[in-house]
Amino acid sequence: MSLSCFAQAPQSPGAAPDVKPTILDPVANKRVAEISSQLRCLVCQNQSIADSNAELAIDLKNQVVKQIAAGKTNEQIIDFMVERYGDFVLYNPPFKLSTLLLWVGPALFFVFALAALFWTLIKRKQQKAKPLTAEEKARAEALLKGTKSNTKKGAV
Repeated sequence: MSLSCFAQAPQSPGAAPDVKPTILDPVANKRVAEISSQLRCLVCQNQSIADSNAELAIDLKNQVVKQIAAGKTNEQIIDFMVERYGDFVLYNPPFKLSTLLLWVGPALFFVFALAALFWTLIKRKQQKAKPLTAEEKARAEALLKGTKSNTKKGAV
């Protein structure tokens, strides 16, 4: 990750120092890591921009660095990213109508799968086992004894 965007602003003599984060600023670096871990890589989709090496993820990290250097808060930076890329950029999207299926979907799928399992088990239990014919019984006994049955040609 390139943090070369951090630079100290030039100071004019006698003016109050305008302190900007530098590449060596541990607080700014921690903020970059914290914000980057909350944002999803739009290319990889299963990684945060902190973990991704995709070009877009690097651009987004650099944007976070620039915004921190501009003095924006974490919330302002995240709001900027959401405004630009939508809720999908967040690893923990907010609970609202457009993300309802995202939050409720796994629970609905689990309930549906559980209901299907119970329905299958009930149906299986209700099925009556049909009794074996005399020929099938003889063949089963022959198989259990290890002998060949002559009840059907080609049967083992």
